[in-house]
Amino acid sequence: MKNRILSLLLAAMMALTAAAESQVKYVFYFIGDGMGVNQINVTETYLAAIKGKIGFEPICMSSFPVVGLVNTYSATNGVTDSAAGGTALACGKKTKNGAIGMLEDLETPCTSIAAWAKKAGKAVGVATNVSITHATPASFYGHQPTRQMYYEIGQDLCKSDVDFFAAADFHKPHSKDGGATLHEQAKAAGYTILTGGYKEYEKKGRKADKLILFQSDAKNKKLDSEQIPFALDQDKNDLTLEQITRAGINYLMGKQTDGFFFQIEGGMIDWACHRNDIGSCINEVLDMDKAVKVAYEFYLQHPDETIIVISADHETGGLVMGNGPYEIHTDLLRYQHKSIDELKWMLNEQYKKSPKAFTWKAVEKVLRTEMGFGAGIKLSDGQNERLQRRWTRIEEAINNGSTTDEQKKTIRDRINDLGETTKHILSEVARISWASGGHSNGYVPVYAVGPGTEVFQGRIDNIEIAPAMGRIAGYPVE
Repeated sequence: MKNRILSLLLAAMMALTAAAESQVKYVFYFIGDGMGVNQINVTETYLAAIKGKIGFEPICMSSFPVVGLVNTYSATNGVTDSAAGGTALACGKKTKNGAIGMLEDLETPCTSIAAWAKKAGKAVGVATNVSITHATPASFYGHQPTRQMYYEIGQDLCKSDVDFFAAADFHKPHSKDGGATLHEQAKAAGYTILTGGYKEYEKKGRKADKLILFQSDAKNKKLDSEQIPFALDQDKNDLTLEQITRAGINYLMGKQTDGFFFQIEGGMIDWACHRNDIGSCINEVLDMDKAVKVAYEFYLQHPDETIIVISADHETGGLVMGNGPYEIHTDLLRYQHKSIDELKWMLNEQYKKSPKAFTWKAVEKVLRTEMGFGAGIKLSDGQNERLQRRWTRIEEAINNGSTTDEQKKTIRDRINDLGETTKHILSEVARISWASGGHSNGYVPVYAVGPGTEVFQGRIDNIEIAPAMGRIAGYPVE
């Protein structure tokens, strides 16, 4: 314990010295929700595999000179949730699972590095590719006893001093008593809300006093305002995390303050891993890495004034490469062209539009085109039989002849079961194992570049990251 205390004091002294010498002005804080060390490992293994190599192909974030391992347990649980994990990363405080920006007593608020940056006179941005009122981004501006209080968290957003927000949208923006929506309250608080993507930002965003950048209303209607589409499912009109990062840098630089603090979450990594959707997991890590590359481009222009720190709130899924035989086949995941969520949606839409044309042959075509089954991926007899059994159950429900809501739900559920079987088979052929559909206590990484970031080397706790960043940047750490 004494050695640990001495090392923390030394790290603090190094950070203070670095702040005095480097005058860091620009701080990027990336959080890969659910991104454990194996999420990075499988992504880099996949990139090597599609080039025909055994090994790994480094991505931008893991190539940073400072690398460490982070503990993620919360104040009350060995396995944290995103609220306690987000609060630890944002505020440097352990708290109870479910709490947003509050201590374990659920009464005492704790301030985040975003607030410290604002007190230091910096412009501040908070961004994600899920809802802006979800746990991780909320931990940087909100103070609520439970993460489920989406409306109240949104009200905290409206009262915040954050200059730039970007996300899918507010989740559950309507009050139970019929009061003003969160969109209305945000506008009343001086925020300009744009929903036309990056192009609309370029036309209208730069001059806004305070800005919120959301994706289109059409996409939010399909996705329940909770997420930007998975990277595998995006089209050219979708708002991306890379675009959000570019817009945020441009906007925050335009505030003409003495630097900025910019938090960016890759929230869909967690979603993919909760679903045990391995292809989506890899593509979400790569999607976040594109955003990191944008920040790194900025760093290269301001190397003495910029730090980039990347970590995660927890690992999700208990992901492991290898499930018996000493081999992995991540290269086969190149044939997965849609997320499992999108596959389910496509099949359900196909049935609804033309029930009579919804045959096993039609389903096989989708599985071949979007998942590579029978094309790049050769299935075993047992795997084909499992898919056939799922189809037989769908066919039985369709042939029932009933058109009641209950029967329609049965058909939908059985189509979704086929999607579930598909994702399990994808993991099987790649030799990927999952421990659960929840979080684990596995290590998460920390990667960093820039003056003073040597303090993140080695094994650290998640509550050490924000205070160390604040000290490096010269913020009034609380």
